[in-house]
Amino acid sequence: MQLFSRIFLAAALISAPLSTQVFAKDAKPAAATEAKTFTAFAAASMKNALDEANNAYTAKTNNKITASYAASSALAKQLEQGAPADVFISADTAWMDYAIKNKSVNPDTRVDLLGNSIVLIAPKDSKITNVEIKQGFDLAKLAGDGKITTGDVKAVPVGKYAKAALEKLGVWASVEPKMAMAENVRAALALVSRGEAVLGIVYSTDAKVDPGVKIVGTFPADSHPAIIYPVAATANAKEGTADYLNFLKSSAAKATFEKYGFSYLVKPNS
Repeated sequence: MQLFSRIFLAAALISAPLSTQVFAKDAKPAAATEAKTFTAFAAASMKNALDEANNAYTAKTNNKITASYAASSALAKQLEQGAPADVFISADTAWMDYAIKNKSVNPDTRVDLLGNSIVLIAPKDSKITNVEIKQGFDLAKLAGDGKITTGDVKAVPVGKYAKAALEKLGVWASVEPKMAMAENVRAALALVSRGEAVLGIVYSTDAKVDPGVKIVGTFPADSHPAIIYPVAATANAKEGTADYLNFLKSSAAKATFEKYGFSYLVKPNS
């Protein structure tokens, strides 16, 4: 009888940890199932800052953000054609308005999140320095035989801001023949960084992340429309997207965006 009791007790002790292990294994997939992946369509100029913010969001929630960066114009048209995304962040209000008009985004979720400025840049070893950007300044002469690059002035936000500023300052007609249009602001930045353009007009935040360029002048804020980055959930956003949007409006996200030079336009939540 005692022998039987000892055998039964030993079997119970051996089986106890085994059942605990099975329970732990069963719990793991449940946690993994709760994690979600959201897709953000964002203006090219946001890449460095948004990548860092997204990493912080993932560390906090275990949810993953897949970001697709391009010109706001290209992203808005992709959404119109049914491209799957959960969030759209535009570098201007016009392309967000376009997305709302085409019912690509949920207008009730729209928030003007960030601000920026545009600057004149040159390759880091350029002799051009300290350009006073004012009414009638001779930008064409400054460029010499070289090209001035920015985003496509007909569609890409940075190009639209650049053209508006150059028109208001009275120099667009003289520089238009020298303009080299790029598909987005990062492409324009690369042209200057590689020395393929002698000057470029980009956002100040872009100039700060490329060691191959230097800022030689800043466009007056009143020379162009206010640079605003609105954000909104798309019309077909996954359940839970609101949590990501709330994170973008948090104090943690504010610190990240300001670190990269963006101005933060909303009162951060806790």
